[in-house]
Amino acid sequence: MSINAEVTKVGNESAIAVIRKFSRRVQGTGLIKNSRKTRYYERNASKSVQKKSALKMLKRKADFKQLIKEGKVAETPTRRGYNRDANQSQAAANKAEQNTSSGAARFGESTPIAR
Repeated sequence: MSINAEVTKVGNESAIAVIRKFSRRVQGTGLIKNSRKTRYYERNASKSVQKKSALKMLKRKADFKQLIKEGKVAETPTRRGYNRDANQSQAAANKAEQNTSSGAARFGESTPIAR
């Protein structure tokens, strides 16, 4: 498979503009994208190998949970990424807490201070 990306200098065009035009033309052909995609080829594993690795993973997870139960391994802390359900329930709890607190909140009390 051979794709040619040819660019000619037109009129009073600078060398940098020609290089920019060339790089855009190459991007348009999808050459770079395709070469990066096929750079590291990895063959698909057979179904039996996939099943064996899945079973190993399940066994490892069960063993790890058992070690946590026995107290031999410290439990890993939960990640602090965005979790939609947890954040919605947390927001509802915060709203309920604000409503039950004495009086209306004054402006700026709930906003964090940027330092």
